[in-house]
Amino acid sequence: MAKMTKRQQAIAAKIDRERLYTVDEALATLRELGELTKFDETIEVAMNLGVDPRHADQMVRGMVSLPSGTGKDVRVAVFARGDNAQKALDAGADKVGAEDLMEDMQAGNVDYDRVIATPDMMGVVGRLGKLLGPKGLMPNPKLGTVTPNVAQAVKDAKGGQVEFRVEKQGIIHSGIGKMSFADDALKANFRALTDAVVKAKPAGAKGKYVRKVSLSSSMGPGLKLDLAEVEGA
Repeated sequence: MAKMTKRQQAIAAKIDRERLYTVDEALATLRELGELTKFDETIEVAMNLGVDPRHADQMVRGMVSLPSGTGKDVRVAVFARGDNAQKALDAGADKVGAEDLMEDMQAGNVDYDRVIATPDMMGVVGRLGKLLGPKGLMPNPKLGTVTPNVAQAVKDAKGGQVEFRVEKQGIIHSGIGKMSFADDALKANFRALTDAVVKAKPAGAKGKYVRKVSLSSSMGPGLKLDLAEVEGA
């Protein structure tokens, strides 16, 4: 068995893997462990759900605005022409275009966190399906990323709106802010995310929906939370 590093030993001494933490207790523990790192870690939530996303009626996906923001610089590309292109630029989009943007992405420049399009641009965007789809970047009307109101969509993306999507194993992972955020800010983001996931319960979900929730930091362990912390669990 590999010998534990000093950091691993410090973590092991401070946590109880069997304990169910409150959000306050988990944040306090992660902050204590975070003193051992040299950067502003991301605080992350993992939710194990009682769904099988291979079935269309058990897919869990949506958008939620985190009231305290993400602490992350979100890069946004917008497919639009004319007035809408200017509105997207004015709202803070990092890149705006039409066929030229499509060709830029086909050349490998896809370093974006969100791609937005006006409805009339979907003929162009559709040609990028095999490129954007696997990255989870394909504009989608249900997520508000295909919209005539590109200015609002850009502001939402830049202001703390995040997408959540269940993975093959039935788990949703999402960052809810940085270690440097105040506890109240992180708790508000936690509540917004978990409430949105609970409300997104699909019709095909059977039995217990929220099975396990944990809180972690970029370099820290996952701390299991008491499910009473998630309304409706």
